[in-house]
Amino acid sequence: MTTPDHVPDPDAATGLGADAVADVVRAEYGRVVAGLIRRFGDIGLAEDALGEAIVIALERWPQDGVPPNPAGWLTTTAARKGLDHLRREKVRDEKYAEAAMLTDTTPPEATGPVADDRLRLVFTCCHPALAEPARVALTLRLLGGLTVAEIAKAFLVPETTMAQRITRAKAKIAKARIPYRIPEQADLAERLDGVLAVLYLVYNEGYLSSGPDDADRPDLAGEAIRLTRALRSVADGIGSPPEVDGLLALMLLAQARRPARIAPDGSLVTLDEQDRSRWDSALVDEGHALVRGCLARNRPGPYQLQAAIQAVHTDATEASLTDWSQVVALYDQLLVVSPSPVVALNRAVAVAELDGPQVALSIVEGLGLTAYGPWHATRADLLRRLGRNEDARRAYTGAIATTENPAERAWLATRRATLGRATSRRGSRA
Repeated sequence: MTTPDHVPDPDAATGLGADAVADVVRAEYGRVVAGLIRRFGDIGLAEDALGEAIVIALERWPQDGVPPNPAGWLTTTAARKGLDHLRREKVRDEKYAEAAMLTDTTPPEATGPVADDRLRLVFTCCHPALAEPARVALTLRLLGGLTVAEIAKAFLVPETTMAQRITRAKAKIAKARIPYRIPEQADLAERLDGVLAVLYLVYNEGYLSSGPDDADRPDLAGEAIRLTRALRSVADGIGSPPEVDGLLALMLLAQARRPARIAPDGSLVTLDEQDRSRWDSALVDEGHALVRGCLARNRPGPYQLQAAIQAVHTDATEASLTDWSQVVALYDQLLVVSPSPVVALNRAVAVAELDGPQVALSIVEGLGLTAYGPWHATRADLLRRLGRNEDARRAYTGAIATTENPAERAWLATRRATLGRATSRRGSRA
């Protein structure tokens, strides 16, 4: 029996079947585990059962071939393993009654305000009994199937620290008997901030992967957008908080640029160098409409302000036409409602366009985000623009050491290699 924090890694195996398992796990982990948690009402059991199913898939698929519905195969196999575990443990009689019902794959009738299994899982993990960092980390682990290392990078903490947080969160859910159930209407408002934070970080991992295998994770990005749309419908019952619309707008405006973000050689294409004709105009229009709606309601929050910044960027038909003064003003507001060194770093990038790289560099160097890759990359670009090539070269090397993303590493290496030659003035991130 695998432990919940040690689900087998299909990427470590070889062969056509193993590749197929890896693809299925990446794309379907959240949906499968959410369905299992709904059936069993137990996070640990659901993860254990899915882990066993993945092991069996790694053994059988290379020999028998990939089944026509691999995600369904994993779900069915995991459900059987879960039933086997319940029987072996001889749980109390009502658990046997529950187990007898588990062979019925008919979806339950949706009741309550949240019908989506995966969105319900997010609300479960965002229970107020859990500290907010633990809520977000646990949901990323379950919903996105992210590794502990990937989640630790998102939180800028050591991997061991994150592993302890996730383990403690699962233990607290079990000890406090926090139910996996359809949230009541009153739960929605209480847990909304945590749910938004989770979806934001899931999208970020999809937008720019922290792992070494993929530049981005379109499966995670698409799932985050889908769940945010579902959350928007649910939020109608609690007054439609504008931050939900703000988060959806932020995702859509970032997603609109995806077709232009990766070069043919696999390197990142920064915002100022992207072919804007390749942006998804439908997503841009939808995002702008949501931003305008948020502005009309005049209840600014961090996601709305970030979406407004993205709207300024996507409103410019050329990078040179970007209204940087408006971008800086929006970052000033964002620092008020959500002060953090990461916000200050992004603001410094915009300041460089208005007041020059030296002013921006003084801001960046005062932040001390030495474990954060974008800090090194931003500092390196500012040093490059100031002609301090040796310092810039060291900074680019530091930035490369902080990321495993292949597209980002390629872009940083190219920047470092061109030091001393003519380069473009800007270097803002994609």
